Amino acid sequence: MTKKHYQNTWRQEINDIVRGTCGGFLFGIPLIYTMEVWWIGSLAKPRLILIAIALMFIVVFLLNYTEGFRKRRNNWRVDEAAIDTVEAMAIGFVCSAFMLWLLQEITPETSLKETLGKVVFEGVPFTLGVALANQFLQESNQNNSISITHKGNGISKHKQNGLHGTLADLGATLIGAIVIGFNIAPTDEVPMLAAAISPPWLLALMAASLVISYAIVFQAGFSDQQKRRQQKGIFQRPLSETTISYLVSLLASAVMLLFFQKVTLADPWRMWLEHTLVLGLPATIGGAAGRLAI
Repeated sequence: MTKKHYQNTWRQEINDIVRGTCGGFLFGIPLIYTMEVWWIGSLAKPRLILIAIALMFIVVFLLNYTEGFRKRRNNWRVDEAAIDTVEAMAIGFVCSAFMLWLLQEITPETSLKETLGKVVFEGVPFTLGVALANQFLQESNQNNSISITHKGNGISKHKQNGLHGTLADLGATLIGAIVIGFNIAPTDEVPMLAAAISPPWLLALMAASLVISYAIVFQAGFSDQQKRRQQKGIFQRPLSETTISYLVSLLASAVMLLFFQKVTLADPWRMWLEHTLVLGLPATIGGAAGRLAI
C-alpha cells in the first residue's frame, strides 16, 4: 500500500507539472515572439531583474493562495502557496529558457546577464500561465461522469458522426492557429528567427511543436481527455490527430505569411519552409487551444 501510494503521489506530481507547463506555453508563447521583450531583457540591470522576480512572486503567490495549479491541495495554507509559487516560477523560467534556446535567442555565447534578463522577462507570461492553468483550464468532473455513464451509448450524437468530429477538430485547429498566428505573422520576428535557425534546429522546432500540442490536448488534463480518446473519426487518434492538426497549422501559417507578404510566390521553397516552421510553433499551440474549446 505504501509503495502504491508513493507511486500515485509521484504520478500526480508529474501530472501537475505537465499541466502547469502546458498552461505556461498557452499563455506565454505569443510574447516569446516579441523582440522588444528580448531587448528589454538583454539590457535590464540586475536590480530591475530582482524587482521583476519579486513582483512576479507576489502576483503568483496570490494566485496560488486562492486556487493554484495543482488539482489537489489544502487551500488557504501560506506554506503550500509559497512552495507552489516557487515551483510555478521555476517551471515558467524553464519553459522560457527552453523556448529562447530553441529559437536561438540565447546560446552558449550569450552572456549570463543577458540570458537571465531574457529568461526572467519572457518568463512572466509563462509563470502566470502555470499559475492559472488549473483555474481556467481545469477538467470538468461533471462531464467526466456523464462521459463514463454513457460510454456504451456513445458520448453524443454529433461525436458518433466520424466525419463531423474530424471536421470539427480541423476547423477548431484552423481557427485557433489563425487567432494566435495572425498577431505574429506580420511582424519582423518571424524572418529574423528564420534567418538565425539552422536546419537541425528546424527539426527540433517541429518536434517541439508536435510534443507540446500532444501534451496540451491529451496529457495536461485541460479537457475531458477520456472523451477525446473515444472520439470516432478519420484521424481521431491522439498521434494521427496531433500530426494532421500540425499540418493544418503549418498550412494556415503559410497562408498568413503570404497574406502579409512575408513570403511571395517568387521566393525559394527553403525560405517558405523556414518561415512556415517558425510561425508554425505558435500556430500549432493555438490550434491545440482551439481543439480544447470544442
